[in-house]
Amino acid sequence: MRLRCVIVDDDDDFLVVARAVLEGEDITVAGVAGNGVEAVERARDLRPDVMLIDIRLKAESGFDVARELAADGLKPALIMISTHPYADFADMIADSPAVGFLPKASLSAAAVRQLLKIG
Repeated sequence: MRLRCVIVDDDDDFLVVARAVLEGEDITVAGVAGNGVEAVERARDLRPDVMLIDIRLKAESGFDVARELAADGLKPALIMISTHPYADFADMIADSPAVGFLPKASLSAAAVRQLLKIG
């Protein structure tokens, strides 16, 4: 099954690299967003299976974005991403609606699928 993904990140360079990595490994990047408003719009319009959300966006917290997506009744699986280590955010990740965390340096389709517990 080819997953449909939206990436929420305010770093344009990372978006280019992440799209290339995921699409090269059988995940369709249906769209990108740079902030919470765009993330909710993309989730509503594109109905992705999964959303990768940067923990630190310029003007807002990725955790707030994840909570907004979950509260809005949107159903994509949410995965938090960051350049910072998991330990820096472990409690916040556990308290969030996210299914897990991926370091940006470890981003791959296999890592996404592993967190989603699908082959």
